[in-house]
Parts: sequence; C-alpha cells; structure tokens
Amino acid sequence: MFSVKRGKVKTIWLPVDASGGAMAAGSLVTVTSGVLELAANNTPNTAIVGILDKTVATTDADYATARTLPVIVPIEKHVVYEGTVTSGLVAADVGLEQDLTSAVAVNRGASSVDVVKCVKRLSATLGEFFIKFNGSY
Repeated sequence: MFSVKRGKVKTIWLPVDASGGAMAAGSLVTVTSGVLELAANNTPNTAIVGILDKTVATTDADYATARTLPVIVPIEKHVVYEGTVTSGLVAADVGLEQDLTSAVAVNRGASSVDVVKCVKRLSATLGEFFIKFNGSY
C-alpha cells in the first residue's frame, strides 16, 4: 500500500466502470480504455496515474455501478511516498529503481519497468519511494 509521506498532492476524480472490481485504498492505478484499473507488476511506468484514495469493496452499495473515484496525484516533482515491499528491502536498495509486485507492493528484486525509486529503507517490508507517474518522478 502507498501513502503520501512528503510533498504536494491533490485529489482528482476518475471514472471506474461497473465491472471495475474490488480495489484497496493505497493502490497504484492506471487508466485503460477511459476507466481506472489497478496497476500490475508489468504496468509501464508511463501508465501509472495515481494512488486510489478510497477502498471499493464488493459489499458497497454502488459496487456494480459506473462512477468516479478519488485518486491522489502529485502536483510537484519528487513527492515521497511510503510503500510496502514484498520482502527483503536492504540499505543497498536505496537509490535503485524497482518494479511492482502488485498495485500495493514493491518488488525489490525486479527492475524491468522501473516504477519506483527507493529513497529510504524503513524496514525489510517498508520503504520511502519516488513513484513514476506518467513516466516521470
């Protein structure tokens, strides 16, 4: 899961269709065919648009309804985000670019699409990162 640690951000509202599925707040999202989708381990860094700011659960009254959802986006460069890591984040990972395991976690062992850059290790499973939104930190 990702959350803002330092920097200026704002919330925008983007559409999700009726079949968007369950999504957790703090997930990285992309827009495909005009609607929000969760980012995946192979989502290009040019496609990441923001961080979902609301959980969508299957028990929500509007779960199967097309609507808009709040998405956090940076309004300045180099905003720092706290994010979970699948496992094994070490001090030597600081400064390296890494991929995602899923929309809510960093895969410190992969760097083919380079979605995040570690700027601080907090623990083996938690770090501070720059995130490439639309291909740029």
